[in-house]
Amino acid sequence: MSYCRQEGKDQVLFVTKEDHETPIKEELKYLAEEDEPEGLILANGDINWNCPCLGGMASGPCGMEFRDAFSCFHYSTTEPKGSDCIDNFRTMQECMVTYPELYPMNDKSDPDEPADVVPEASQDGSERDQVPVESTMDKESVS
Repeated sequence: MSYCRQEGKDQVLFVTKEDHETPIKEELKYLAEEDEPEGLILANGDINWNCPCLGGMASGPCGMEFRDAFSCFHYSTTEPKGSDCIDNFRTMQECMVTYPELYPMNDKSDPDEPADVVPEASQDGSERDQVPVESTMDKESVS
């Protein structure tokens, strides 16, 4: 008869010969050859928080704030996409400011230096005028 015993911080499992000889019924994911590597968005539309493309953001000291903001943006149905997530991103930013060694700020302290510029797209998808982009971090550091 199989049983488990706690010894300090360890659990010791005792199994019978029959239990040990029974084949595993579940296929282990890392052994499945037909699986393609997963990206940021899983096949079912969920976010893959283990994706190396996130660079550990989902598990750092501001991981929960990052997850809340990113999830809000990913699942947002408002136009423009994510416009309902400003508070989530502000909360994430406030957390990141408390860890400057992990999340260094983009140092654009020179007022003569031009702001980042992104071309504005028109209705037909072609580029129109260039619109300066200011992050909320730049706005908050100025005020």
